[in-house]
Amino acid sequence: MEGELFVAFNPNIVMEQICPFLAPGISRIIEALPVELLSRLEEIRIRHSRPLTVYWAGGEAYLSSKGVVSRIEDARPASGEDIEKTVELISGYSLYAYEDELRQGYLTIPGGHRVGLAGRAVVEGGKIKTITDISFINFRVARQVKGAGTKVLPFLVDRRSGNILNTLIVSPPQGGKTTLLRDLALLISSGVGVVGQRGKKVGIVDERSEIAGCYQGVPQLDIGFRTDVLDSCPKAEGIMMLLRSMSPQVIITDEIGREEDAGAIEEIINAGVVIIASAHGSSLEEICRRPILGCLLEKNYFERLIFLSNKKGPGTLEMIVEGEKGLPLYSARSGWE
Repeated sequence: MEGELFVAFNPNIVMEQICPFLAPGISRIIEALPVELLSRLEEIRIRHSRPLTVYWAGGEAYLSSKGVVSRIEDARPASGEDIEKTVELISGYSLYAYEDELRQGYLTIPGGHRVGLAGRAVVEGGKIKTITDISFINFRVARQVKGAGTKVLPFLVDRRSGNILNTLIVSPPQGGKTTLLRDLALLISSGVGVVGQRGKKVGIVDERSEIAGCYQGVPQLDIGFRTDVLDSCPKAEGIMMLLRSMSPQVIITDEIGREEDAGAIEEIINAGVVIIASAHGSSLEEICRRPILGCLLEKNYFERLIFLSNKKGPGTLEMIVEGEKGLPLYSARSGWE
């Protein structure tokens, strides 16, 4: 479909990689869901004494032992035992060993899927030490959509030099930014789609363990063999660490917007390294109004802007803009230029 970058993914991923970490009663319910729903599943929400709920782009469903139900009162509430067993499974029965991860509010399981946790925060010295009395769990399904970047990559390459251009990907939450970043890392690292060019050395600063989906330091998702990953590291610090240690040609990171992010981006661009990053937003006007992003755009640091939405599902391509001139190279209304 024109303008749509992503497709449904293999439903077996949920069955094989996520269900083993769910309490048995919940796992049986998820395994019995229709294939069409499993193939688009994005989140599984387990909330103490509240209905078991799953989410996909633009929709949600309440679950019972009979499957999807239309009324909340018919849904199966998650019990304390469900939550306790699920926490034991995702932590290997040793939650204490994951104290560092708990400070961030999530754990990563094999396959690169991120499990968000919420409950009572234990604070020491003004900083979160850990989370106890866990009552809310969110399984976020990591979507590897290979080929998601093939349509846009030619617009991110300078036709004369063959160089990758500094690029900002903009979308609302769950609009497909991270999935597109992941596939661009794979394509650029492998050299696929970069005409006349070999693959490039790519560095990923994966502050929230979402782009590469690292588990115990090893990427669970395919991000290319020339790609190095700095996992669970603040973006600004990670960008500079990669610049000093791994000599990347392209650095990829997710959800910029802080003042320190801007400083690091300016530093690497001046050092001749390409940046491909993402930010929350829905339009050019919106991101221009944000002080940090607006300043970066005013200085013409981003040569390409990609706008996504979830109108037709995550990864709906709305527009590609030439940063310096503000000229649309593609729009959902007019098609490819």
